[in-house]
Amino acid sequence: MTANSIRKQVLSKLNYVEDVQDCIVSECIDKEIKQYLKQHYIPMEHWNMLKKRVFDSLRRLDILQELVEDQTITEIMVNGPEHVFIERGGHVVKADVQFESRTKLEDVIQKIVSSSNRVVNESNPIVDSRLADGSRVNVVLQPVARNGPVLTIRKFPSSPITMERLLEIGSINKEVLEFLRGLVTAKYNIFISGGTGSGKTTFLNALSDFIPKDERVITIEDSAELQIREVANLVNLEARNANVEGDNEITIRDLIKSALRMRPDRIILGEVRDAAAVDLLSAMNTGHDGSLSTGHANSAKDMMYRLETLVLMGIDLPLLSVRRQIASALDIIIHLGRLRDKTRKVLEISEVLDCVDGEIILNPLYIFKETSTSLEGQVQGNLQRTENVFVHTEKLKLAGVVL
Repeated sequence: MTANSIRKQVLSKLNYVEDVQDCIVSECIDKEIKQYLKQHYIPMEHWNMLKKRVFDSLRRLDILQELVEDQTITEIMVNGPEHVFIERGGHVVKADVQFESRTKLEDVIQKIVSSSNRVVNESNPIVDSRLADGSRVNVVLQPVARNGPVLTIRKFPSSPITMERLLEIGSINKEVLEFLRGLVTAKYNIFISGGTGSGKTTFLNALSDFIPKDERVITIEDSAELQIREVANLVNLEARNANVEGDNEITIRDLIKSALRMRPDRIILGEVRDAAAVDLLSAMNTGHDGSLSTGHANSAKDMMYRLETLVLMGIDLPLLSVRRQIASALDIIIHLGRLRDKTRKVLEISEVLDCVDGEIILNPLYIFKETSTSLEGQVQGNLQRTENVFVHTEKLKLAGVVL
């Protein structure tokens, strides 16, 4: 109750805390703590902790601020004001914190959403947003969320994970790293698939390190997450939701069409989840090689079926024509997954060959093979080269890349 009572006193002294500079708020908190100490005992080592708790509740994300700052936490899940869960090391546990009220949780949600120029309310109860550090945020309000506001924060490392780091932790091996370097350099169209939390965005960020630094790259996302580094000629585009009147929406499809007029060397689409698949495949099939994207699926083959469905959402074509478009556009599928020990691995790298007898043919080049399980439950294994020959080597030859 100490933090709450001090916060109320600070609010009573400041007409509207959002209009006051942080330093003034901090000074006011110090004064109220000193006043509180005249009647109550607080160990000096708790002073800074109390000050931070009050400041976070007024100017930051309240009880979530400490969780956001904890680099060991990868996901924060808020199911109403009293139930906060975190993921750390691949394991989900209930956090020993809760909001003082539903109103406070709603205030924090509005602060997050408004900072990225998004709107969420009962008329528009679902929204994607982001924090200042790039962490991805999803919000679902009532009446859709029956047990109160639901807030999910997917955190990203403060320093982007590189391919070298993925090599160190065993997600890939040296042979695969060099193979992927060659594919990106030679401008193969690469699609990354995987389930929720399998590391698709992280892997896409790492893969982008192989893009030649003199190219013009355009990224397109629903909510900005990608961290493309060392590319000077970089354009970041972000979709915009409709306003409260339902107007001025800018979709992923709009952005892809605009990007094609911006002389891109590569287009990177953060995630394909709707009819924008039509425009992405069209771009890949009209000379924009080297494009990268991600999508949700349980396997590389399932990703082909999912892309078919997404394309058919946006255009009325015979299924055979859709499959031929997909087979013509995509060169490589990289499938990621989480193993039972919660580690993330590259499970498959397949070449997209052609559409034969109405079916898209995949040519698995690397497959993850499990060898054993340690006493601690860690899965042992590695990506192994299959006996299949890499067929479409034309782009490698044109780029002068030798694998």
